[in-house]
Amino acid sequence: MDEKTVRHIARLARLGLTAEELERFRGQLGEILEYVRSLEGVDIEGVPPFSDVSPPRVPRRSDAVTNPPSTTGELGQAPRVVDGQIEAPSPLG
Repeated sequence: MDEKTVRHIARLARLGLTAEELERFRGQLGEILEYVRSLEGVDIEGVPPFSDVSPPRVPRRSDAVTNPPSTTGELGQAPRVVDGQIEAPSPLG
């Protein structure tokens, strides 16, 4: 990988690199790209695609309102409620 490409990648990542770091990352990025190229030769015929490699750790629940806020409960504690919604001051002023 040439120095110009490494400088460009560093700029995109907002990294300020010294000349020594630039040379070190140049070698490391080259090794990473060589490894990725080696993966092109892996036979994946018959391997089904997947989107998540680990099982979910938290049981899923339906996305349904089971205990809506009431005007005497949570909404009753809000400084201002408009149309059943808590109104907060704008963070932009």
